[in-house]
Amino acid sequence: MSERPVIEREFGVPIAGEILDPARWAKTALKKLPAGVIDWPAIFGRGAPLVVDIGCGNGRFLLGNALARPDHDHVGIDILPLVLRYATRRANQRGLSNVRFAAIDGQRFVAQHLAADSVREVHLYHPQPFHNPRQAARRLIAPAFLAQVHRVLEPGGRLFVQTDNAPYWRYVQQVVPVFFDWQKRPFPWPDAPQGRTRREIIALRRGLAVYRGWGTRRALSEAEMRALVETLPPPIFDAGPRLRDLDEMERE
Repeated sequence: MSERPVIEREFGVPIAGEILDPARWAKTALKKLPAGVIDWPAIFGRGAPLVVDIGCGNGRFLLGNALARPDHDHVGIDILPLVLRYATRRANQRGLSNVRFAAIDGQRFVAQHLAADSVREVHLYHPQPFHNPRQAARRLIAPAFLAQVHRVLEPGGRLFVQTDNAPYWRYVQQVVPVFFDWQKRPFPWPDAPQGRTRREIIALRRGLAVYRGWGTRRALSEAEMRALVETLPPPIFDAGPRLRDLDEMERE
């Protein structure tokens, strides 16, 4: 009799894929990123469309996407080594050779390690809103960062954004549509009705609003991009009270 597959769950929601026999595990951690622009075909051993998840957390979204689209390569980054250990372990156990994880912040990764016109999709779920006004400059979604995302996306490439912070979402709608042909999505993503990420699952169960949207790269010249970076407003807004218990649950 064959053994039943081992399926992981969190909050009762399955994590995509099953844990394989250790002989079939992969190695998905990029423990030290090379300097400069990274040759991703060399890393993955093939040429394939590249999907980047910035702030990937425990890897829930990227695992599901990599399993559903084996013809795409996937890179997840996060500045928290603890959550990356969960993501890396899970990807290894599922034998996902089309996934890599690295500990680095989003701004440096996009600006220094991704070539122009090299990425099919950039996913950005629940970026830190930084509730302390003195830390507003650390907010990731800003004109300069959006210009870098625009640079690395290939023609027709897409940016996906999601947050449960209403002030951040209002700012997103102010600046992102300038760089991308933007569409709001009022309902959960069809591939994950209970939530693409751990944070989304928790927020939905708390009855909180989750804001989602995606956009396709607009045709903009370098001069137009520079002008936008100089004239669009920076991400200075009152992010409201911090949801401390939700933040702590997300990182458990």
